[in-house]
Amino acid sequence: MSNGEPHQSAMNDSDTSYDYDYEDEVCEKAEVVQFGSIAIPAFLSFVITLSLIGNLLVLVILALYENLKSLTNILILNLALSDLVFTSSLPFWAVYHMWGWLFHEALCKIVTFVFFIGFYSSVLFLTVMTVYRYLTVVHPLWDLKPRDVTKGVLLSLLLWITSIGAALPSLLFSSVISIPHKDKHSLGCEYEDDWWTTFGVSQQNIFFLLCFAIITFCYCKILTIIRRSRGHTKSRAVKLIFCIVVVFFLGWVPYNVLIFLRLLADKLVPPFDACQVSIRLDYGFYVCRLVAFSHCCINPVFYALIGVKFRGHLKTMFQKVFRRSNLVQIQQGRTQNVISQGSMY
Repeated sequence: MSNGEPHQSAMNDSDTSYDYDYEDEVCEKAEVVQFGSIAIPAFLSFVITLSLIGNLLVLVILALYENLKSLTNILILNLALSDLVFTSSLPFWAVYHMWGWLFHEALCKIVTFVFFIGFYSSVLFLTVMTVYRYLTVVHPLWDLKPRDVTKGVLLSLLLWITSIGAALPSLLFSSVISIPHKDKHSLGCEYEDDWWTTFGVSQQNIFFLLCFAIITFCYCKILTIIRRSRGHTKSRAVKLIFCIVVVFFLGWVPYNVLIFLRLLADKLVPPFDACQVSIRLDYGFYVCRLVAFSHCCINPVFYALIGVKFRGHLKTMFQKVFRRSNLVQIQQGRTQNVISQGSMY
């Protein structure tokens, strides 16, 4: 898996020199692989279910009750779409960790590409949401400038195009490769060349750090202004976006650190090349990745916990659903009574 998965060189089955002394050359990680094959699919099943329910609810509420002429709502809409794009790749990685890569090479490229589009677009939309909130709080006169749907759509398109461009190497250079084990080979979905593995990890970390720096600067300025202000509505909006951003980065920072350290282990950089250190990095990587991947189902939870309007819309929608359900049951009951009365004569 090219998103920071353990990258091992592809080996040809005809390479008998490798099989000759495998135990002495390779750090045995059967227990780590077994841990990943159980923990990751189980957790991802839970994340996928929550993400689909939560983000689809967000889209429905935005469509039914909110004004999509608001730039904030347009960004929230795109963030929900980004989470769904990211979620769509997770079932394949769950299967991959149980049985290896079972699918065609073209699907390996597409799934990896979709994964990175989801990752990069999430980071970009969260960064832009923070910058927008920074402008409205720190430079309130900017908020009076006219904005329309067209500008929001064009900005969203630009962010999606940037995300696709950043994810493009995974589409072009990932491949199904053979991964050696103690007594067999399995298939993996990885970058086909070590250079592209290094490039992918470096790009992911640099991209992440740049966005993190921008967001940190914006919130330092925002929090300074909020302390002097008594605007509860504006403060709530800032709090919502702040919580979403903080949880996102708390989830992804350890993950990005681990993929960098594991890259050093793959490059045999001391002390990360030691077998026990490498095994600990693998366990840490699995745990950090599970936390990071869960971001796609967390945003709707924050909308419900912090967003007063979202909770109100959710309550209204469920009340309408239950009301219709009750009306249908009453109507069915009346129909059955009429039928039963008619059958008496």
